[in-house]
Amino acid sequence: MTTHRKARARPPIQIRETDAERIGNLAIEAEERLPQVAELLLAEINRARIVQDSRLPGDVVAMQSTVKFVDEASGAERTLQLVYPQAADIEAGRISILSLVGAGLLGLRPGQSISWPDRAGKQRALRIIEVNQE
Repeated sequence: MTTHRKARARPPIQIRETDAERIGNLAIEAEERLPQVAELLLAEINRARIVQDSRLPGDVVAMQSTVKFVDEASGAERTLQLVYPQAADIEAGRISILSLVGAGLLGLRPGQSISWPDRAGKQRALRIIEVNQE
């Protein structure tokens, strides 16, 4: 008999009202092209605490935030800015909200981790180290 580890619950997240609306619309528009990302983003918006734009704490990953995080499996640290698709440029350190990693970072705070799928379908634990707002 095999025992299964209990899946880790996703940490609580907060999203600004305007981000939630715009990201939700993007996810709906991307459902045919990017079904996995669209589904994950819509699920994150549905479980998030939606707050007035001015009430989002400065240490929460939001659109235009620069976030330093670590892939806990590899130990690799990255610093990226979370942007809308038209501004994405991974070589310049700007990652799209319509990417799996970008979608996974939304709403998290330093110290929080999330188990999130990568393009190969494997779960990766991403832990937030630092968040800076523009």
